[in-house]
Amino acid sequence: MKRLRIGVIYGGRSNEHEVSLASAASIFDQLNIEHYEPVPLFIDKAGSWRIPNQFPTTKSAGTLIEQFRNNDPPEKIISSEAILMPCPTPETVLTIARDSSVQGKSVDRAVVRGFSLDVVFPIVHGSYGEDGTLQGLLELANIPYVGASVLSSALAMDKTMAKVHFAAHGLPLVRHMVISAKDFEQNQDGVINTLELKLGYPVFVKPANQGSSVGVSKATDKNTLRSALATAWNFDDKLLVEVAVENPREIECSVLGNETPEVSILGEVIPAGEFYDYEAKYLDDRSELIIPAKLTKIQTQRIQSMAVTAYQALDCSGLARVDFLYDNSDGQTYINEVNTLPGFTTISQYAKLWEASGLSYPALLDRLIELALERHQRRQRFQNT
Repeated sequence: MKRLRIGVIYGGRSNEHEVSLASAASIFDQLNIEHYEPVPLFIDKAGSWRIPNQFPTTKSAGTLIEQFRNNDPPEKIISSEAILMPCPTPETVLTIARDSSVQGKSVDRAVVRGFSLDVVFPIVHGSYGEDGTLQGLLELANIPYVGASVLSSALAMDKTMAKVHFAAHGLPLVRHMVISAKDFEQNQDGVINTLELKLGYPVFVKPANQGSSVGVSKATDKNTLRSALATAWNFDDKLLVEVAVENPREIECSVLGNETPEVSILGEVIPAGEFYDYEAKYLDDRSELIIPAKLTKIQTQRIQSMAVTAYQALDCSGLARVDFLYDNSDGQTYINEVNTLPGFTTISQYAKLWEASGLSYPALLDRLIELALERHQRRQRFQNT
């Protein structure tokens, strides 16, 4: 039986570049090479596409983040240029190798070769990967790919638009407001006064389109609110401000499937800091994931049902991790967000929840590839004229 050629796209221009490298390293390590021929497609921080001569190997996002911060990238990548063709073609990817010594002469010649991909696993977290942009390119090329569609990816990435769909499906939300850069620039004091009047304190300030809690801050008074807003404006021109749940527990559920999604058992995150921010997720090893979450059977079933509702509200497919806030003070559960390309290291919550549910990491990869092919084959039935 012919092996499927799997293109794993990783890296990217977002603030989650290092997390993507760690996710890709785990995927390459766990893919069954008897069934698949993995192909690395690396996007550097400038946005250039490359085909490295080796797979990434560092599986710890924290290690990679520290190395990049110290200006010491962990792996010296030798690679050729790559172009993914934005149209249906037998040669999906073109590689360009620069040859400067041809028959003893000093010349600059580009050697171009092409090859096809059967499926793509786009494990590019954050902007320009998780937000529908990369999925749009894969749709143009007519390549099967793992994960959510263009629309679903974009909706899930934009926290404010996701809330519109959650509300339409009856999912409980914390009180919140959306602020545009234009409104804030025109009347900063007025916007802050309105936030204080309608939401009070404490609140969380979040960029609308970021993952891994990048740019998120908690505000407890006017001064910290101004500071939180200033931080968040560095990452987006639209912000989400939410009331902080009084006594929160962070509950997560992994979802898998297309039209008939399945749910994992639930996990609870115990963050190292006051909340599960970027540092707590990747750099502070005191954060914990408790599996299964300590909830009653009825509470567990209700949250799992809400996870499916949220997944379908955004018309997700393939996979997603659905995050909730459970208020220990009154037992109320709120939908927080849907992550369509969660961290994918072997110790990431998405994979660990499925492993605890009886689905191993390699079997999970098999299932995701099957779902990608299934969705693509179904879509090929539609007429384009």
